[in-house]
Amino acid sequence: MGIKKALIAMSLMGAFSFLLGCNDPEVGSKERPFTMYFVPSVDSQTIAKTAGDLIKFVEKEVSQELYGKDEGFYIKSAIPTSYIAVVEAFGTGRAEFATFNTFSYILTKDVKKYPIEAILTVIHGNGESTYKGQIIARSDSKINSIEDLAGKKFAFTDPASTSGFILPSQLLKEKGINLGEVVFAQKHDNVVTMVYQGQVDAGATYYSSPFTEEVNGKKVSKIQDARARVMTQFPDVEKKVKIVGFTEDIPNEPWVIRTNIYKDNEKNLKLKNAMTKALLAYAQTEHGKKELAEIYSVHGLVPANDDKYNGIRKTIAEQPVNLEEILNKKNLKKKSQAKK
Repeated sequence: MGIKKALIAMSLMGAFSFLLGCNDPEVGSKERPFTMYFVPSVDSQTIAKTAGDLIKFVEKEVSQELYGKDEGFYIKSAIPTSYIAVVEAFGTGRAEFATFNTFSYILTKDVKKYPIEAILTVIHGNGESTYKGQIIARSDSKINSIEDLAGKKFAFTDPASTSGFILPSQLLKEKGINLGEVVFAQKHDNVVTMVYQGQVDAGATYYSSPFTEEVNGKKVSKIQDARARVMTQFPDVEKKVKIVGFTEDIPNEPWVIRTNIYKDNEKNLKLKNAMTKALLAYAQTEHGKKELAEIYSVHGLVPANDDKYNGIRKTIAEQPVNLEEILNKKNLKKKSQAKK
């Protein structure tokens, strides 16, 4: 009789657990909002403001597309401390969407094989589909070429940044340059600030060509590389910080979505299409254009083509970089690329 009761109790517990699992809040509900990760390329407070405006717009558009009304689909933002945090958020199912950098996209999709898909690619400057890594130094320094970096204190951004670490470090290795002390500043604007203030001799950040616009009938050119991120604090940064070298071209950053959000593939497809449509619409609004340009130097969004990333895939595959070591960036931060 005792065994029978125990079996009944176990069955009831199993059924209860099953029911609890069935009652997990659906992604996009108030209880479990669709989570959009925004990479930490600039100040987190600035990103949070822009993300909030974008989310309000997209929530309404997606709700209309899915439910035929202005509400019903809920979104929240997340601003991580590193690119790797975004990668792992997809692995644990905490992220549904992210504004990725190119390397993190390849790391997530090809190496970690997490279920993601690029739905949009950003456009920079005057319709440019690629960007580069740049090496910067103070204009009053004696650093005028890559070769002058030997033994110098150098700042990279994040170990998973394509333009702020992966390709610049490859460039330095190809030229046989052994740096002095190496630091990771995490954000591109941090690297520019450190170079500007003389905390480091040089650094690696992203480069996009200047954006030309017409103001009062005259064409005005504005820098769009990482130096533009700190012009409010340092108006003379363009004069005080110079560019001494570039990496090869990099396909622009993809915006990605998790492909297994729901068990129903048709439902996943419908959500993907709704998100794509909403984000494209946001990028066409005057407010959206202004916000995206100021925060990410983005001047447009276009549907993504995964094949465009095959070239950088090959470059990364040929580079002797330990991808698992990059994932464990805490160890990487403590290392210098070379000692003096």
